[in-house]
Amino acid sequence: MRAFVLLAFALVAGICPGASSQARAPLASAQQRQQLVQQQPARLSPEDEAFLEDLSRRAFLYFIEHADPGTGLVLDRARMSGEAHAEGHPSYNVTSSAATGFGLTALCIGAERGWIPRPEARERVARTLRFFDGRAPQMKGWFLHWMDKPTGERRWRSEYSSIDTALLLGGVLSARGCFREDAEVVRLATKIYERVDFRWMLAAHPTLLSHGWRPETGFIKTRWDTYSEHMILQLLAIGSNSHAVTPRAWRAWSRKRITYARRTYLNDGPLFTHQFSHAWVDFRGWRESWYPFTDYFENSVAATRSHRDFCLNLSVEFPGYTEDVWGITASDSRKGYVAWGGPPRDPSIDGTVVPCAAGGSLMFTPDISVHALRVMREKFGERIYGRYGFTDAFNPTNGWVNPDVIGIDLGITLLSAENLRSGNVWRWFMSNREIPRAMRLAGLVRAHEQRRREVNAQRVERFGSPTVRARLKGGRRFGLAPRARASRRRA
Repeated sequence: MRAFVLLAFALVAGICPGASSQARAPLASAQQRQQLVQQQPARLSPEDEAFLEDLSRRAFLYFIEHADPGTGLVLDRARMSGEAHAEGHPSYNVTSSAATGFGLTALCIGAERGWIPRPEARERVARTLRFFDGRAPQMKGWFLHWMDKPTGERRWRSEYSSIDTALLLGGVLSARGCFREDAEVVRLATKIYERVDFRWMLAAHPTLLSHGWRPETGFIKTRWDTYSEHMILQLLAIGSNSHAVTPRAWRAWSRKRITYARRTYLNDGPLFTHQFSHAWVDFRGWRESWYPFTDYFENSVAATRSHRDFCLNLSVEFPGYTEDVWGITASDSRKGYVAWGGPPRDPSIDGTVVPCAAGGSLMFTPDISVHALRVMREKFGERIYGRYGFTDAFNPTNGWVNPDVIGIDLGITLLSAENLRSGNVWRWFMSNREIPRAMRLAGLVRAHEQRRREVNAQRVERFGSPTVRARLKGGRRFGLAPRARASRRRA
């Protein structure tokens, strides 16, 4: 018994060299990684800061000029030069709930940075929330993908969209966090979120949400069953105070990993699938508590770096792709809208560059993303960089330049830049208690907590003591019983 007590005391005090090195090194490494993430803005040069300020202000302007003064709805797209599409154009007065979610967040950014007086930003936010609370068409709390700008009426036979409602809620809850002192904003934002019936969108499935619902045909058969941009939707559903789905839903979707350029990561779509949820959800320092302990922030870092390498490998076929000019994600093209990307190679790739591919990853890879955007602006100038920043897409190989900008692509660039520079969007959104709670319910843990669990498990495996295992099971880390402590003192 005395031998066991001495062994246990040595283990707690760090006398056993092997146990000590295993316990301390991983924990220190996790803390250092977290500090590096938090210090990203400090790596920006004054020139980088000036560029991001200009880029962000231009993107912000889009959400001011193309939001309806009555409904707050934001146009899906507009001309790069600043004009909205005229009557008769298919996109005339067509807004999206997703673009409006980015727009609500843009108002928070603008108020914080002094681009708009805070009272004006607050009134715009409240007006938008009033519309979604009382006038916007909704089904069980879910909103239409496409709406008419001044009326909110359904356009393009739109579905009541699960993901677009989730991106709208990203803006709604960011506003609740940013204007938390405003009783009306908090009340309306809470009401809009808690009205969403997430269980109904399961469409009789135990865990997997449908993509949406149409009045003519009912639920869309496609479900959110693979890795994609839907992580924010899942967390909103798990964290709901009124219509929550089971936390088991987080594990229900498949996780396909690929290896490219010696990096292995989750991937099942264009680069925006690695960006949109992260615009609001701060995954830094969190990872899944089961093997392979996926860290979604680091996964997006790997995806961005691999995507740049992928574009470089295409440069033999399309010389417009270089180390400094790269990026392919869902966008317009010369032949219309394409949900392209890679790796793997999408056969429709024609050399088009999509600036929001790098722009949406500013928060992940500032070293390569800021540089790429600056080079694009310097090399191609006003041909691709206008009133709202970058055009949606251009082709340096054949000279084509898209005359349009798209709201969600400007939005992801603006939010990613702000998270890199200040972390404000993450701070506002994560201040809503439902989100960190949902992350823990889903089985995500802080990296340092996971490493501590792993070290404890290694200790139990090494020493195999039933007493130690019992202590761990009871939630105490190698604490000695009172009698054992007294024996140690006597010894």
